[in-house]
Amino acid sequence: MKRYISELIGTMVLVLFGCGSAAVAGTILGNLGIALAFGLSIVAMAYVIGDISGCHINPAVSIGMWIDGRMSAKDLVLYIIFQCIGAIIGITLLAVIINSAPSLGGYMTTGLGANGYGAASSVGINVVGALIVEIILTFVFVFTVLGVTRSEKTGVIAGIVIGLTLAFVHIMGIPLTGTSVNPARSLAPALFLGGEALKQVWVFIVAPIIGAIIAGLLHKGLYTGEEA
Repeated sequence: MKRYISELIGTMVLVLFGCGSAAVAGTILGNLGIALAFGLSIVAMAYVIGDISGCHINPAVSIGMWIDGRMSAKDLVLYIIFQCIGAIIGITLLAVIINSAPSLGGYMTTGLGANGYGAASSVGINVVGALIVEIILTFVFVFTVLGVTRSEKTGVIAGIVIGLTLAFVHIMGIPLTGTSVNPARSLAPALFLGGEALKQVWVFIVAPIIGAIIAGLLHKGLYTGEEA
């Protein structure tokens, strides 16, 4: 149970600080600042809960780990459930914080760091482009996670590498889709905002799953027969 609670807490922190930075301080921090907020959230949680749950805090990472044979189907399902619960708690806290500051105009005005395409994208990317972008970004992220956590030799620096990788995929992805690479992170704000965000969220669930599957299969294929 400790592993699942750890995933809940880690995902809550990622969503609260990552989406919170995008919603509240995006104009101040800029895309680089938002990217670092997501990345540093991973770094912080990796060194707190990494030894307990592995610090997936992302269904896409868990799917990649499952495909690579590092976790059971039961754990995969429970990890995803607790990650989604953590994301919803994180976005609930963010909504309460935003609504407690009248000058912000409420969370429906600031948004909650939701992902989107078309009119919801800074550059107006279409649905096909959004799918391609999210598949590629998730593949790169999950492939890196699988690689850097494969050996004990790189385990010490895994949190930093993973955090920096999440930051750099955000740098490219924020103007395009807002960067998901994490179905739980996308689902939570969409549930709160409803409307177009909820209609579009399927892209940010399906694409990361596809990217994670590709990463898991490729990593497993490359390292079949190799010793860690």
